[in-house]
Amino acid sequence: MPGLGLILGGRKRLGVFVLTVSAGLVGLGVYVGLTRRDEVLAAAVVPSRLLATSLVIGVIALSWIAVIVGSHRLLRPATVAPGGRAVGAVFVGILCFAVTAPAAVAVQSVLAQRDLVQDVFVSQEESKSATRPKTVNVKDPWENRPRLNLLLLGGDDAEDRVGVRTDTVIVASIDTATGDTALISMPRQLTFMPFPKDSPLHKFYPNGFGKEGLSLEGRLEWMLTAMYQNIPDAHPGILGPSDNEGADVLKQSVGEAVGLKLDYYLQVNLQGFDQIVDALGGITVNVNERVAMGGVSSAGIPPSQWIEPGPKQHLDGRRALWFARGRYGADDDQRQIRQRCTIKAIVDAADPRTLATKYQAVAKAGKNLLRTDIPQELLPALIQLARKVKAGTVSNVSLDVSKLRLKYLHPDYEGLRKTVAAALAPKNEQPATTPTETPSATPSETPSTKSPKTLARPGTGKATPPAPTEDLADACAYNPNGDQPN
Repeated sequence: MPGLGLILGGRKRLGVFVLTVSAGLVGLGVYVGLTRRDEVLAAAVVPSRLLATSLVIGVIALSWIAVIVGSHRLLRPATVAPGGRAVGAVFVGILCFAVTAPAAVAVQSVLAQRDLVQDVFVSQEESKSATRPKTVNVKDPWENRPRLNLLLLGGDDAEDRVGVRTDTVIVASIDTATGDTALISMPRQLTFMPFPKDSPLHKFYPNGFGKEGLSLEGRLEWMLTAMYQNIPDAHPGILGPSDNEGADVLKQSVGEAVGLKLDYYLQVNLQGFDQIVDALGGITVNVNERVAMGGVSSAGIPPSQWIEPGPKQHLDGRRALWFARGRYGADDDQRQIRQRCTIKAIVDAADPRTLATKYQAVAKAGKNLLRTDIPQELLPALIQLARKVKAGTVSNVSLDVSKLRLKYLHPDYEGLRKTVAAALAPKNEQPATTPTETPSATPSETPSTKSPKTLARPGTGKATPPAPTEDLADACAYNPNGDQPN
């Protein structure tokens, strides 16, 4: 008890003062932890408050050490053998270490958090984005905004790498009241991706980003996966000042395709993905089919290793990356399911105990992993929303690829927008029964003489496609289907 030694040593006033201050700090900490948790979490993403917190921790630790040493000097007998002095010095040293060690860890964790916030999240005024909201209502950012729409991108993004392909494109639409989140996975091979009519890119690609009469190989540079790199290369600066032109291009195009205004993006550099999984201590997933670690299907090169099926498998960073990205013997639908399950597993792994014990490693990995246009000013509100997401339901918006033509030359983006709108509608507005569709002609990979605009919106008598959603807890459960690649 800080101050008790001073009282026993005859410095009663000072001892009572120290004891009172110590008890007050403990009581304040308990009160704040129980009743002001939201304010504490909000302060954890404000760099100035984090710096002040680290200084306060340091001052408290040094003051406590001074009280320990002062108490020892007052209580130490005037005449004591050298051996007794040595024992007393060792005991005092142990007590001082017991104070400084946790204080040092706390200060390092707080400063690591400050570095992460400053490196990844730049203030609204200091960063440039052509597509994010122009202002942030710090007091109530979700006012008149029932949903927050984020674009999640995954690609091998590095400064020394020529060309970036966003093989993972997912829209996360979050209910700002409940935290319930719907994930929409976009197939990477989509072509003729549309742009809003008020976008400068609509003038260059009025029928979407695509080109007629190309072979499958030639079409690769006109797919969704290539837009991040190819459009800024062809039209630098067309959308206005931006710190990440590729992300702004995708926000406009993907938002138009799904019928949502995308607010911000969060880009994950898959080259560093394994680091953050390892920092979390790994993730646990259900593996329902063999997942290849390597291999090239088109060249007939088999993988050297597999992740075998099994429930609740604990994967390290390397195996988790292959679980999310493995392509050999699997189609994009299978990969998208695994990617969504990986996101859920990371959310589950980021529990308070793990973050408290491994936060420095998580923060260090995060600096190399993340890129975003989310401004610092929005972080306190996002922390509160993240708590709701953690407690809410994460679901998948099921896209019927065959009905929506999402794997053909001219996808049915109008049908996609209707599907997403129906899935995100309030439950009391969703249809009670699954609507039937008017039969339509089977789409063909062969270019048609019809205009791209007509092909992009096939059929006028077609009913709105069904929009089922699936809880990821069910979608990621262990339920092996037995269809395993050879």
